[in-house]
Amino acid sequence: MQPRDFSLYGAVDLGARQAAAQRRQQAAQSQSQSQPGAPAGPDGGFVIDVSEETFNLDVVERSRTTPVIMDLWAEWCGPCKQLSPVLEKLAAEAGGQWILAKVDVDANPQLSAALQVQSIPMVVAVLGGQLVDGFLGAMPEAQVRQWIGQVLAVAEKMGMRLAGNGAADEEEDVDGQADVPMDPERTRDPRAAGPSIPPGLPPSYAEARAAMERGDLDGAAKAFEQELAANPGDPVAKSGLAQVNLIRRVSSYDQAKARREAAERPGDVAAQIRVADIELASGRIEEAFNRLLGVVRRTSGEERDQARVHLVSLFDLLPPNDPQVKKARSTLSALLF
Repeated sequence: MQPRDFSLYGAVDLGARQAAAQRRQQAAQSQSQSQPGAPAGPDGGFVIDVSEETFNLDVVERSRTTPVIMDLWAEWCGPCKQLSPVLEKLAAEAGGQWILAKVDVDANPQLSAALQVQSIPMVVAVLGGQLVDGFLGAMPEAQVRQWIGQVLAVAEKMGMRLAGNGAADEEEDVDGQADVPMDPERTRDPRAAGPSIPPGLPPSYAEARAAMERGDLDGAAKAFEQELAANPGDPVAKSGLAQVNLIRRVSSYDQAKARREAAERPGDVAAQIRVADIELASGRIEEAFNRLLGVVRRTSGEERDQARVHLVSLFDLLPPNDPQVKKARSTLSALLF
């Protein structure tokens, strides 16, 4: 199968968590002997338990060099007990191509909120510090295996060199098995020219991330735009640009004024769009979608099309299989046809 286009989401949440946890993660790093990208933990090092305190180091930073698949579960969840062993088995079989990070949602409520967990089991992947499309519920092993294959295909498209590929294939033990690269530097192509960037990320992604870290939203947008000019179908750059543009718009709003205008002028499409942006950036996704669906329902002609186009653009900020996106798309289709 061809890999599906994956839409990123949660960049604002991930960035906020990274900033908020910076000092705690520095302390954790000083106590930990593991390095980002080097497996650590049980089951051969390919399955780890993650908490709010270790999320930044064990998931975000590790995903710069190795795909991380997150299993969000709880002790009381029956389907979780069916799915988790399947994921653990596949992680062991993969031998380091990807890491399974297990998150107990009951023990980590803030992390669960940041990841917008609505039902479990929930599985998502993290590539290059960003969340990508996942699934809800316990799926058969064959379907899980297929989804993981799609994740790895996207990782390779991003330029990540997976264990067992490329240079790793040249280092085999006497039993014929390839060694898992333990040094992140080994995942970088030595033939690559240009400035040094974090392993697994094209230069434009590294430029965008660096711009975001210094608060340069225009610079981040420019980097994503350059990547889209070279690769118009790149889902990572497309979603990244959508997220940067949302942050830029919301940052320019007087939020109190925007809410007041939307309340006073329900027929003002621009006012409703501004508040929908604010709601989405605040994590109130359903409210944002319903607001614009209401505008589509009440208007016609150019105004209706303006609301429709903006609503569709907001869909790019979430995975295409997100239940809220599916519901909003279905409602929009019913309103239009």
